[in-house]
Amino acid sequence: MNTSPTEEIPKEAKDRKSKRVVIQGYKGAFHQIAAELYFQDVSIDIVPANDFDELVKVTEQPDQAEYALMAIENSVAGSLTYNYDLLRQSQLNITGEIYLRIKQNLMVLPGVRLEDLKEVHSHYMAIAQCRDFFRQYPQIKLIESADTALSAKAIRKHYWKQTGAIASTLAAELYDLEIIRSSIETNKQNYTRFWVLEREATVQNLEEIEKVSICFATDHEVGSLYRVLSVLSAYGINLTSIQSTPILGKPWEYRIFIDFINVGKVSLTQAIEGIRPLTYDLKVMGMYKRGKHFEY
Repeated sequence: MNTSPTEEIPKEAKDRKSKRVVIQGYKGAFHQIAAELYFQDVSIDIVPANDFDELVKVTEQPDQAEYALMAIENSVAGSLTYNYDLLRQSQLNITGEIYLRIKQNLMVLPGVRLEDLKEVHSHYMAIAQCRDFFRQYPQIKLIESADTALSAKAIRKHYWKQTGAIASTLAAELYDLEIIRSSIETNKQNYTRFWVLEREATVQNLEEIEKVSICFATDHEVGSLYRVLSVLSAYGINLTSIQSTPILGKPWEYRIFIDFINVGKVSLTQAIEGIRPLTYDLKVMGMYKRGKHFEY
């Protein structure tokens, strides 16, 4: 896939009113690629946010945006547990998901060679995903920054000839940089899962819903979580993810976040009601279709 996601949006979509989508990061970030791939049949405007807190705050305001895309899990680095609690406390709902293959690229000003580099800038997670590559070049100092695309933009803005950036192909295109090493991430099955967020839950036919994200707490006693999972198993529920985060003010007690799909003959709502007596603070964070996998 060599063209940018924007070029794939059908021409007829350009005539529709654009939808505003908040992303964490800046133009050229992987969040933007995921957003444009998810909304291929819709004309969208990207609204940058410095961090995930700002992403949620902006999306909660009706006059600011209609959607947001939030990274929630990476196949290499694991889950962004902070985002689970952030979303739980928000007014937003999960209405979709998308998986994006993350290809990290080393980019520089045109004409700069690898041996010219003294520093490479990028987001801490992008650097972590590429450390094996840079072990071959101990003379290059790796500098953490706020965003992959912002690192690429800074090279163009300041005309740094001894600095490179790790970022997406889209970032290289937007900021007119040259990719001197492509796909330098260690794991070539490096996917990030993104949630699509809205203020109001999208009304869907229950038969079309494939996946559910919920969170809850249980009594702090032996077997409490086991009983919940046993009930879900009895309803034919297949867990696709389970995470826990500490409950503030209750040392060594945890809130559980679960994603699941239904492989039985009962409805998802029946399964949720089945565990309600065994939990407290139960919240349905979203009911949606399973996400597609994309490469860029």
